[in-house]
Amino acid sequence: MALAIELQEVQKSFPLESGTFVAVQEATFAVGEKEFVTLVGPSGCGKSTVLRMVAGLVEPTRGEVRVLGEPPAYCRSKRLFGFVAQDPVLLPWRNILGNVCLPLEVAGRLDKITVNKAKGLLSLVGLEGFEGARPRQLSGGMKQRAAIARALVLEPSILLLDEPFGALDEITRQKMNLELLRIWSQTEAAALLVTHSIAEAAFLSDRVIVMSNRPGRIKASIEIELPRPRTVDMLRTKEFFDYTNLITDALFRGEEGAVQ
Repeated sequence: MALAIELQEVQKSFPLESGTFVAVQEATFAVGEKEFVTLVGPSGCGKSTVLRMVAGLVEPTRGEVRVLGEPPAYCRSKRLFGFVAQDPVLLPWRNILGNVCLPLEVAGRLDKITVNKAKGLLSLVGLEGFEGARPRQLSGGMKQRAAIARALVLEPSILLLDEPFGALDEITRQKMNLELLRIWSQTEAAALLVTHSIAEAAFLSDRVIVMSNRPGRIKASIEIELPRPRTVDMLRTKEFFDYTNLITDALFRGEEGAVQ
């Protein structure tokens, strides 16, 4: 399998007045093309820092990050990333179509063809008919749908997702998980997701990377061999519960205070 993302013995440290803070230590893992990989771990373990290093927003202190065989900064300059965060960050003075078209404007690619493509993406994410709505008129789940459409409008090779559904209620979150998989399956992008939800990680992923408490290290890599397309019925299967138990065991194994 060709590699979309590769980290080799990556460390990220930040200088503090009291000394050096090590956020991520000796992280090594890879994401294949068209693979969906999730990072799970305790709060503050460096998951989002890993995502930012992959995106080329911060440089590793040691080690190497490669994206599609190139430095992340190169891929960012070529706009090969799509990014979805917990806050959809929609511009309130623009309508939904205008928000989705913003990356096209920045890239100098806005024309009739790409606007029609943006409209198609809004249809794909279930927002057909809401092109002229303002963000304040949409629910939280609908705003995240718009953010996903915006992330895909430049046809990225890498989709980075940082707790995209963390602020949603559980019912909406599960619906959005299904929508994300449906939308992602129609792209050629590799996906790297950060989440605190063990069930979400097991449901969405081809593979789950488990990180330790800080400094964040890779504790385990768990293959999820549930068939695709994933369905709600899978959430009730023994196989699904077995995977959530494997992830839970990996998360708490060796942690102070963990039940043995």
